[in-house]
Amino acid sequence: MTIKIIEEPITALPEYGKVSIAFLVSCQLRVEPIAGGLGGFKLIEEKVEPPYIKNYDQNRDEGPTRWSKQWDISNWGVLSAFDEAQRVGGAVVAWNTPGVHMLEERVDLAALWDIRVDPGYRAQGVGSQLFARAVEWSRRHGCRLLKIETQNNNTGACRFYAKQGCTLGGVLQWAYPDLPEEVQMLWYKTL
Repeated sequence: MTIKIIEEPITALPEYGKVSIAFLVSCQLRVEPIAGGLGGFKLIEEKVEPPYIKNYDQNRDEGPTRWSKQWDISNWGVLSAFDEAQRVGGAVVAWNTPGVHMLEERVDLAALWDIRVDPGYRAQGVGSQLFARAVEWSRRHGCRLLKIETQNNNTGACRFYAKQGCTLGGVLQWAYPDLPEEVQMLWYKTL
């Protein structure tokens, strides 16, 4: 299998979004503060019963075709993975976009806004190739830091980001009022 990663225009987002981002949640990381948080925290992996499917694209105001309705995404990068003519994954990098809280109003910070790999191609290195291209794209745009958001119920993503050399730099237990059982995990990669 030879995967080709190409940069596409923003107009490719509807096709990009056809690659499933859904995943099975069978375990999660429970955040246990130490000394009320003053001593840091411990992450404890625990089974989720019953397992369930999480699909970020089904959340209100999320998904590739909805981003342009909320922000000016003209500075964003769309990186797509293909096996021959078949689209098998992609990554979107947000940069220099007013109103995007994740970017902290900094021009030296990019956010890996989205990364997805077709279920049939997962755990075969496609995500690592996409991540490497997102790092390259961010450096090319003068960024010194790449920021990534995931949740405690996406343990596969947490392991993936750690393997890519990212550091867990933020854990926000109450970031999602509509999903109080989910904890925001912010990962950072120095470029």
